[in-house]
Amino acid sequence: MQLKRAERRYKLTTQDYAQLAAFRRALREFLHFSEAAAAEAGVTAQHYQAMLIIRGCPEDQCVTIRDLAQQFFIRHHSAVGLVDRLVHEGLVTRTPSSDDRRKVELRLTTEGRRVLARLAKMHRRELQRIGPILRLFFAELSRPQQGRRP
Repeated sequence: MQLKRAERRYKLTTQDYAQLAAFRRALREFLHFSEAAAAEAGVTAQHYQAMLIIRGCPEDQCVTIRDLAQQFFIRHHSAVGLVDRLVHEGLVTRTPSSDDRRKVELRLTTEGRRVLARLAKMHRRELQRIGPILRLFFAELSRPQQGRRP
C-alpha cells in the first residue's frame, strides 16, 4: 500500500518505470558496444574517451591533465596514470605549456588520431542506428502526462 501511495505522490506509472528501464538498457548497450569497439581497436574504453576529449578541444586550445581529470571526474593523479598509459602506447604526447610551465598540454599522435578516427566512425554509425529509438524515447518522455493511470 505504501508503494502505491508513493507512486501516486510522484505521479509514476508502470509505463514510466518501463521507459526508464528501457533507456538505461539502451545506455548500457551503447557502452557495451563502445567497450567492445575500443577493445577491438586495441585500446580501453577509457583511452577512447580520453582521446575524444583531447581531439574534441578547439584547435586554438589545449587539454591539460587537470582538464582530463575534470572531464572524467577522477583525481589528478589518476589522470596522470591514464596519460602515462596513453603516452606509453604512442597515442598521446605531453608538451610543457608555453603559458605555464607547471602545466602539461596533451596532443594526439598520428597513431592516436588514426585509432580515434576509426573508433569515432564506428560510434557515429552506432549512434545513427539507435538515434531513432532515442528520439522516440525523448518524444514520449516530453509528452504531457494527462489522464495516465499508475
